[in-house]
Amino acid sequence: MTATWTPTSWRSSTARQQPAWPDPGHLEAVLKDLSTVPPLVFAGEVRNLEAQLAEVAAGRAFLLQAGDCAESFSDFSADMVRDKLRVILQMAVVLQYSAGVPVVKVGRIAGQFAKPRSADVETVDGVELPSFRGHMVNDIAFDPASRGADPERLMQAYHQSASTLNLLRAFTKGGFADLRRVQAWNQEFVANSPEGRRYDQVAAGIDSALRFMAACGLDADHQPQLHEVDFFTSHEALILGYEEALTRRDSLTGDWYDCSAHMLWIGERTRNPDEAHVEFFSGVRNPIGCKIGPSATPDEVLALCERLNPERRPGRLTLITRMGAAKVEDTLVPILESVAEAGHPVVWSCDPMHGNTFTSDSGHKTRHVDDIMTEVAGFFRAHERAGTWAGGIHIELTGDDVTECLGGSAPIEDADLSTRYETMCDPRLNAAQSLDLAFQVAELLT
Repeated sequence: MTATWTPTSWRSSTARQQPAWPDPGHLEAVLKDLSTVPPLVFAGEVRNLEAQLAEVAAGRAFLLQAGDCAESFSDFSADMVRDKLRVILQMAVVLQYSAGVPVVKVGRIAGQFAKPRSADVETVDGVELPSFRGHMVNDIAFDPASRGADPERLMQAYHQSASTLNLLRAFTKGGFADLRRVQAWNQEFVANSPEGRRYDQVAAGIDSALRFMAACGLDADHQPQLHEVDFFTSHEALILGYEEALTRRDSLTGDWYDCSAHMLWIGERTRNPDEAHVEFFSGVRNPIGCKIGPSATPDEVLALCERLNPERRPGRLTLITRMGAAKVEDTLVPILESVAEAGHPVVWSCDPMHGNTFTSDSGHKTRHVDDIMTEVAGFFRAHERAGTWAGGIHIELTGDDVTECLGGSAPIEDADLSTRYETMCDPRLNAAQSLDLAFQVAELLT
């Protein structure tokens, strides 16, 4: 953090992907109210995440960052939060049990309400309206009232994030995440799939290991790490006024923390080192992610490392590559080598979703599981060539049995997409496809 940084210093820089708020006075009134609400996360939790990510940076752990493309105000319930968490926990169990490394669990949840857009406006049947930017900003319905940017939605996003966090803390610390319940996590539609049957074998192995521990006289009831998990939240920190309003100074250290989530990330469209998003996140102490697309050069990535982590603090910076299956290996290797040579202890994570999106013959925006897995495999090969640690994956998924991505062990075909195509924005893996991916990543890790 530079000596001149303040939570408002980003306002003097170019801020991309910000909504066109119709009433600046209304916006500032809402942001003032947000600046007085309790924090959603706490500095000690954030420091705990950074310590765990430092283990990933050192090659001793693996990052699983997963969750919804965009959270919804209209589709929100305790069951939906639980089912999404369950899939992430299942993936983590597969990775940890099969690959033998600790898994740091970070959700795209409790704040993932804003989305970047390639254009400010959308035209349908000759009618032009503002683009949908996520429920934090406007609504998806295509009419003038819905597409207007409404600052009150910022407060609604805060309150739903608080409710989601309450549920997550209850589930992860109150028994739901107990390792003795791993078989109970297997939803019926997963249990009846090839992925579910393979998962049952993992669950049986864990159950056998717990029985062995008991036979050796080890009291599992008094081992908290077997009954609860650390689960952290994250989102793309797009709407800078919202992030500024939830930034607080820690009373113990005097450092600034963005208390809207444990971890924030900067998108591919807003990662310019001289612009507002990088300026803002250069000054908060949270772990920060940054998306890196196929156009990124080694010099650009090094500049981001210097701006976001000049102290070279392990666990501070995660670089999330989103190159596309055909480009990832050859594009990534020189970047990996340059960053390693400069001594930056970053976490390297692979987002295999965004570089592999296309429109199917049926007109649906989709992704193919084979392309997703091909990019992950290329990511691992690149790290093998560079001698660095392939530290994580960044996945868009849901706990619902949707039909949004093609392929998988029980393959979804193009004709199936319309059956349950429910995403507000980008296509997500369903639970069975997510487990399939976890098993394949575990094989790469071993």
